[in-house]
Amino acid sequence: MSNAVKIYSFPLSGHAHRIELFVSLAGIAHDVILVDLAAGEHKQPPFLALNPAGQVPVIKDGDTVVSDSNAILVYLSRKYAPSYLPADPKLEAEVQKFLTLAAGELAFGPAAARLITVFGAPLDADFTQTVAARVLAKLEVHMEGRDFLVGDAPTIADIAIYSYTAHAPEGNVSLEPYPNVRRLLANIQALDGFVPMPASKAGLVA
Repeated sequence: MSNAVKIYSFPLSGHAHRIELFVSLAGIAHDVILVDLAAGEHKQPPFLALNPAGQVPVIKDGDTVVSDSNAILVYLSRKYAPSYLPADPKLEAEVQKFLTLAAGELAFGPAAARLITVFGAPLDADFTQTVAARVLAKLEVHMEGRDFLVGDAPTIADIAIYSYTAHAPEGNVSLEPYPNVRRLLANIQALDGFVPMPASKAGLVA
């Protein structure tokens, strides 16, 4: 599979899972290369040559290297799966809005809450819960009467918010108050090619 996109990944990273989920849904040929974060492989010169920030995910597509999960989603959709990033300017702007939400409130809310419980990150638990409640409430209202975040079909917006939203319970963030959000997650899980992110040792996600 020499022409396959190489994905440098870590199983419990929601950012990395976004990419593995997308390439599976879109049918993009790929190889997953696991990076041993516990051993500090991401801080060693070979990996830093790919991503000086020392973070997963990173992809290598021929001679092209792209880091940052949202940037990778845009790149892959533009090149291999254009239906996941609408050409209509209004819809594309909507997608970009949710990519920003994924990098902002979702990262500082549900994702950060999970970092505390799963990885022991020294973060403010109360703050992460407050942000999580705010972003999930926004998604709940937005999803009223919708099947996906933007338009009538899945886009990279759905992929960007899936992993950390689905695994929010691992950070003690309940999804029970948000039936529309849970319906969105179920719709994504029902797509052909869906692959789950492994549950953490806490085992809080079915």
